[in-house]
Amino acid sequence: MAKKQLKKAKKILKPKFPEKIVKYLKDAGIPHEVLEHRTVYTAMDAAATMRKKLGEIAKSLLVKADKDYFLIILPADQNLDFKKLAKALASLHKKKYAVVKIPGEKIMAELLKLKEGTISAFGKMHNLPVVVDKSLARVKKAVFSSGNHNYSVEMGLRDFIKLENALLANFGVKKKIKLPKAVKKVKKVAKKLTKKTRKKK
Repeated sequence: MAKKQLKKAKKILKPKFPEKIVKYLKDAGIPHEVLEHRTVYTAMDAAATMRKKLGEIAKSLLVKADKDYFLIILPADQNLDFKKLAKALASLHKKKYAVVKIPGEKIMAELLKLKEGTISAFGKMHNLPVVVDKSLARVKKAVFSSGNHNYSVEMGLRDFIKLENALLANFGVKKKIKLPKAVKKVKKVAKKLTKKTRKKK
């Protein structure tokens, strides 16, 4: 009995896919797939959970450039270079920006009208311009944030750009992923063994 009650409670507690996005995507008539998964908080976590490459996960960031807001999309294996982004935004909008930063979570929640700690890649829904890093254009399909920790949307990159009237620019920098010490040791041992094998030959 306890197990059944626990299952029911989990179903009730689990948030539904946002109806606003359901309507938005349905009205757009663009092919897409809603991916249901365990609760994820980061793009790295999303990649591991959905067994996707980091480059296929579209990381969404809300950025404030002086008084203007933008939704920035880049692959999860890239970090945002603020100087590059400032130059890109200045070039795209013919306007110089003095300060480019990521606002606090409360401001994000108020602006996007989403639960604090969540973000959506669909800027048009929030009357925000979307800027996509050109490196993401290498993939045919990408997984986008839906504004919910338990759901993501997979769709063609070209379709997303068309849907959002997104602008393309270069502002990403390849992320340096630190390996755990145990992995580093294994790699060192493997290198030594490879050298010994070559010497024997």
